Amino acid sequence: MGISELLRRSPLFADFDDETLERLAAPFSQVEFPSEQVLIETRVPGAGLYVICDGTVVVEAGGLERELGPGEVIGEISLVEDDGLRRARVVAKGPVSCLALSRPEFEQMLRDEPELAEAMRDLARKRLDELDAAGPAEPGQPST
Repeated sequence: MGISELLRRSPLFADFDDETLERLAAPFSQVEFPSEQVLIETRVPGAGLYVICDGTVVVEAGGLERELGPGEVIGEISLVEDDGLRRARVVAKGPVSCLALSRPEFEQMLRDEPELAEAMRDLARKRLDELDAAGPAEPGQPST
């Protein structure tokens, strides 16, 4: 399956026409992670984002734990927030296949596609609101 078809499985990309989706797919690369691999670590600068194609990840942040699977985007918060830092730890629950996009390519994509930029900011705000609602981090956990 090509990258544009994989992107179409994500709600953030599903409504784009074929031509736009092909253009958006160009800078993505496919990456694989083994079970228990840390994809994202809390409080480090975000270098890019992932769109999950196959498998499941566990997102741990602020005392919350959530599983995300195919079509979900991870890593977007650090790319749209001013401090640029990761807010969660993300670990592969089993083998995971993702599409990866670097920060510079992400920034260019948002300049080219304002509709996608707004959707990414909305997703990041929603996830930050969930973290805020969960309250302070548990002892031993980094604060968000």
